[in-house]
Amino acid sequence: MSGTVRAVRPLNSPRQMLLLPGIFGIKNNTINLVVELLILFLVVIWLALVYWTYADARRRIADPMLIACATAASLFPFVGTIVYMIVRPPEYLDDVRERELEMQAAEARLAEVGYHLCPHCDYEVEKDFLRCPSCMRKLKDPCFNCGRPLDPAWKICPFCEAEIGAAPPAPRRARRRREVAPEQPIAGAASEPGTRPIT
Repeated sequence: MSGTVRAVRPLNSPRQMLLLPGIFGIKNNTINLVVELLILFLVVIWLALVYWTYADARRRIADPMLIACATAASLFPFVGTIVYMIVRPPEYLDDVRERELEMQAAEARLAEVGYHLCPHCDYEVEKDFLRCPSCMRKLKDPCFNCGRPLDPAWKICPFCEAEIGAAPPAPRRARRRREVAPEQPIAGAASEPGTRPIT
């Protein structure tokens, strides 16, 4: 017995490779292959979710720092993407821009028609109103010369060409003629026959 030597097979022979335990200690080759394919599938899904989070954040968020934070959060497998989906902005940036342009176009159309709103209470007013009939706040100043409503940005009144920043002109007084009786002498004047009083 002492003289017998056993031959040791190398570990990487095909028979011993099959006997090595697979992932999670699974010894069946078919089940081990299924588990490996499932892990590969989950890794591919995770990487696709990281890319989807980055692409979606670029469409919804304007700040590059927040885009980077959303992408970094999605690196936590599956949980980061779920958290991003909860806290992401509800609208795409293109939709927000389009809505703002539509609102500006609608306001421009309303201004062309003559539809105006009070900036304080949103009550419908006409363009020549000086005060809002609802909230009584002053909308425009009247021209001191002609009394028509003036836009605050105007430098002169377009109706009467009066300067807006200038002081109002002094009102003209109607001159009244003094009627003096021709026969009454002025007190203290000499009343000689043939001389006329000095007026």
